[in-house]
Amino acid sequence: MDAPFLSIVVPAFNEESRIGSSLDRLRSFLGSKDWTWEIIVVDDGSADRTTEIVESQTVEDDRIRLVRAAHGGKGAAVKRGMLESKGQWRFLSDADLSMPPEELDRFFTGERGLPVYDVSIGSREAVGARRIGEPWSRHFLGRIFNWTVKLVALRGIEDTQCGFKLYSARAASRVFPVQRLQGFAFDVENLYIARKAGFSIGEVPIDWQYYEGGKVTLGSSISAYLDIFRVRINSLLGRYRIARPS
Repeated sequence: MDAPFLSIVVPAFNEESRIGSSLDRLRSFLGSKDWTWEIIVVDDGSADRTTEIVESQTVEDDRIRLVRAAHGGKGAAVKRGMLESKGQWRFLSDADLSMPPEELDRFFTGERGLPVYDVSIGSREAVGARRIGEPWSRHFLGRIFNWTVKLVALRGIEDTQCGFKLYSARAASRVFPVQRLQGFAFDVENLYIARKAGFSIGEVPIDWQYYEGGKVTLGSSISAYLDIFRVRINSLLGRYRIARPS
């Protein structure tokens, strides 16, 4: 079977309240395009009805696939999904669809309707982006985190943590096997690896809606800060071994 044009990877942990409607929205949008596609939901050891709901949709549409995994963190789920994907382009999407599916069109604005970059970051900070409904305190904490990222590991990117990113198959197949982190700072690590490998990276302005019910806790926030320094240490120890693209 030919590789689909687009794979969408959705990491999910206890998402029974919204995974069904999110998949419906994704399918509706993709049905308006002439792309071939697949959706891969990676269940990160959910204890609710997430897998049951996704399985019902796989019966309706065989382009949707459920991958079951033991609970290992969002980074582990994303890595598994990206490595399971077959698409020429591989899109990471948070299960809450805080970026509406229609915003995907902003990622495909290059020649012949293809992306401009090897790695395109959905950005809430790029010129033209809109944040809707986000509490000022959450935004402030996010900017402090980004400042730390730029100081320690990855300069020049204003929004590493938005949960919507597009990788070429070539970039994904080189970056994700090297990923070591499993927590929320995996995005920083993967962008660091992509830059180290010489892939082009750019931020794409998006409309982003804040929703309650995120999985970030005090413990995961502390761990994410520590992981920023782990990225730097791993690099200094030569643990990110990847050939530059030819």
